[in-house]
Amino acid sequence: MRYRALWIFIALAMIAAAAALYYFRPWDSTRPPIPQAQAPAPTPPPAAQGPRFPLPAPPPEEKPLPKLNESDTTMLEALSSLMGAKTVANFIQPESLIRHIVVTIDNLTRQTFAPQMSPLKLPGGAFRTTGKGDTLAISKENYARYTPYVRLADALDTKRAVEMYTRFYPLFQQAYVDLGFPNGHFNDRFVEVIDHLLATPDVKEPVQLVVPHVLPEYADPALQERSTGQKLLIRMGPENAARVKAKLKELRAELIRR
Repeated sequence: MRYRALWIFIALAMIAAAAALYYFRPWDSTRPPIPQAQAPAPTPPPAAQGPRFPLPAPPPEEKPLPKLNESDTTMLEALSSLMGAKTVANFIQPESLIRHIVVTIDNLTRQTFAPQMSPLKLPGGAFRTTGKGDTLAISKENYARYTPYVRLADALDTKRAVEMYTRFYPLFQQAYVDLGFPNGHFNDRFVEVIDHLLATPDVKEPVQLVVPHVLPEYADPALQERSTGQKLLIRMGPENAARVKAKLKELRAELIRR
């Protein structure tokens, strides 16, 4: 199917989208504000350079790509032809899809996430824990919450996905430039984010928690300081995380095979 590849960006963006609901805040509003150090003088953006991982020019299109701000209809039609209108309605936030995919992927290496920018509807249900006090930990019942998203990623034809990504790449690149990276290349950033996610450690279960104030945090400070994307891979459970990593490795190999 011609638009099979579009789903891979939705499937990857789901990592940060799901994290928005279950993200452990480093502190709550009852804590006193942290003193702010004097900001250093701003540095100019780096000079423009060629991409580290260039993509080939896409083949000629039967129809030209729509303008970025007018691309939602095309994206929704493509996704509906791939997954069915019901699945799109259940999973997809229909506004500003390409922009939201780009900002979500960019946020995976950071410790903050803007849920209003999620291209996916967030998984339902409450975050579940087991034990209490020194035995408080993430419950394995949470893992099933992510399984439908992981299955969708599993089913992707990675080679065809990258072929379609190449075809739509000008819109992704424009969204990345508009995000505030005038000299950046989205494909380079995409590969960088994949490498960051693949570096997520395998954490021995149970994953211990503490509740210093209102919301739970990881008991291990090293885990608590990790990025949104890495925390989510840990939180979705070892089996789901392994399946996501396997798909990311396939995707990375195709993205740099040029």
